[in-house]
Amino acid sequence: MEFEKILENIDNQGTRGYYLVEALLLGLLKTHLQAQDKPLKLQISTPDYGFDAFAPEGFDEFDGPTFIQITLSSHPKKILLDIEKMQKNFPFMENTSVLIITTKKPNQDILKNHITFHSKPGSPFHIWGPDKISSLIEKYPEQANKLIENIFTIRLETAFSKQQENWKDERNEIVERIKSEYKSGQFSLLLGAGVSSSAGLPDWNTLLNSLFVALLTSELGKDKTIDSMEISSIVRRLREVDGPSALMSARYIRKGMSTNGSSEQTLFVNTVTKQLYELRDKRKNVESKLIKSIASMCTPSRTGAKVKSVITYNFDDLLERQLCNREIQFRSIFEEIEIPNTDELPIYHVHGFLPEDRSNYSNLDRSTLVFSEEGYHKIYNEPYHWSNLIQLNSLKESTCVMIGLSMSDPNLRRLLEIAARSIEKPKHYAFMQRINIEHFSKYNDKKIINAPISTIKTFLDRHHSLNEEVLKELGVNIIWYEEHDDIPPLLEQISKKIN
Repeated sequence: MEFEKILENIDNQGTRGYYLVEALLLGLLKTHLQAQDKPLKLQISTPDYGFDAFAPEGFDEFDGPTFIQITLSSHPKKILLDIEKMQKNFPFMENTSVLIITTKKPNQDILKNHITFHSKPGSPFHIWGPDKISSLIEKYPEQANKLIENIFTIRLETAFSKQQENWKDERNEIVERIKSEYKSGQFSLLLGAGVSSSAGLPDWNTLLNSLFVALLTSELGKDKTIDSMEISSIVRRLREVDGPSALMSARYIRKGMSTNGSSEQTLFVNTVTKQLYELRDKRKNVESKLIKSIASMCTPSRTGAKVKSVITYNFDDLLERQLCNREIQFRSIFEEIEIPNTDELPIYHVHGFLPEDRSNYSNLDRSTLVFSEEGYHKIYNEPYHWSNLIQLNSLKESTCVMIGLSMSDPNLRRLLEIAARSIEKPKHYAFMQRINIEHFSKYNDKKIINAPISTIKTFLDRHHSLNEEVLKELGVNIIWYEEHDDIPPLLEQISKKIN
């Protein structure tokens, strides 16, 4: 059984292919080490570097502790960069080895010319190619066949075996890794509704339902306003009894506000803008801690700007206001022809831009408002639409941190999947809220799940692990948090001591 033939079915799948191959190779290694009565630990992370596995007692010719790294690349420069990163970020102990397993045959001649460690006796770095992998498959044919036949199941089992109790320690390690990416300047932020919600702006459903109520009460286009408390009470009840698709509701609202003249778009935009800001929860500070921490990350240091760009899926201008307060140069971009100057931070409003004071901006009528099915379909079905190109470029060229996003948007997931085809391991990060056991199992202090806490915990641990694996296939690492107020300190930790 040749390893190259096995790779044919899962090669060229980017991140997803990497994890399938990783599951196969780690299974083989586990079998190989068990035959020698040697332990193998999976997914060993350090504050600055993560390894795929660790053999604390060594194996084969490796006498001491051995760290293991798997790569799909055979390019010498890629391997060299990996090794340089390991040397820089990880303090290797005496008698410690590092085994790099590449699934494609490395060019040994080029390796000898480019990697000086290769000819040094006693070097901690060693390389296994596909020939060595094939020899393991031939050595353990029965176990290898089981691994190949059940590769997806084995990958899930590997994910489920992860100890979720240590997620906070792992988060600290992830944050430390992000800091080095932030320092590089090849760093972008992707912002979702959670950022605006931190300042009290209404969520998507509240905004839609309030517009729907206003439409039905025939108050659109009139000078008099509807009492906000009346709107709130009707909205709450409407959400309880009616649950149509949000995009379908938006289409209906847009059609209901249509006129036969050219003012249709203006009427629609003005109404949405008015509702967006009038429904803001005044109990929350419009300059929220989260928005302040994001603006702080965008503040250039003595060595230059660290955030290359901001992509926001929100309509509002709350971040722009905070940047103005800090006298940070930026440009809000909501159409294809806008190009930022070299000293300006570009803020791309890829779903449209509705600033509260429209007089501060020009050409707002050119903004594509992705509010209803029509707008969403336009973006989704045009692969070369400027907003898709901006997102895809950032996902390919930068390390992206996603804040306030549910990660459920089909278009974003499609773009992530495209970008993930060109990378082995996930290089982006998304803040995601963990499900609390108490909140999950109780409602108004009453138990609503007929199962012991231990069973619920096991289920939620597996749920969190599965979410991690799904997003890894899209090139995204999860940064878990419990409360929304946890995010600003984590962002400050990433950007501190830079200026």
